[in-house]
Amino acid sequence: MNSPFARSELILGGQKSGKSRRAEERAHAWLQGDPHHEAVLIATARPWDNEMRERIARHQRDRAQRVPGLRTVEHAHALGDKLLASSLPHRMVLVDCLTLWLTHHLMPPPGQAPHTPEATQDEVNRLCQAIACASGPVVLVGNEIGLGVIPMGREVRAFVDALGQLNQAVAAQCERVTLMAAGLPLTLKGAP
Repeated sequence: MNSPFARSELILGGQKSGKSRRAEERAHAWLQGDPHHEAVLIATARPWDNEMRERIARHQRDRAQRVPGLRTVEHAHALGDKLLASSLPHRMVLVDCLTLWLTHHLMPPPGQAPHTPEATQDEVNRLCQAIACASGPVVLVGNEIGLGVIPMGREVRAFVDALGQLNQAVAAQCERVTLMAAGLPLTLKGAP
């Protein structure tokens, strides 16, 4: 029988597809599996405005009810380093979400310069290396936004391209890849 826990899993989907909830279910099952298990969520969102602050607070409240043992740390940069520093054999690390993390690099808030493509690629490479070297299970959440119309603006097209490349790099590194649609999982790679 296959273990429900992959060494590494990428969960992709559109907005409100159920991808974060799926990751939380993985963490809940991990925590229930052994009293010594731990789970930590690396949250990459930043409260840029009031709506985002309210959204983050709502997610925190909801997560606390659904997965009480899940500890959250906020971290938007050097994600590979943070993932590796958080990983232990008895600890599952969730990353939610890769899309916001990439946004911080390519489209930062006013007053901050975007990362160069080379610097962003270095960060992606370090993230993939951290996934490969993690000593415990890793679950990463990201958006699949390449299924719609081609964006009009050059910057948005560049972002969609960069996100697609990030998703491909992380998917290649992960043991399991799951696509979420309407709250339903479709396994793209690995055992369900």
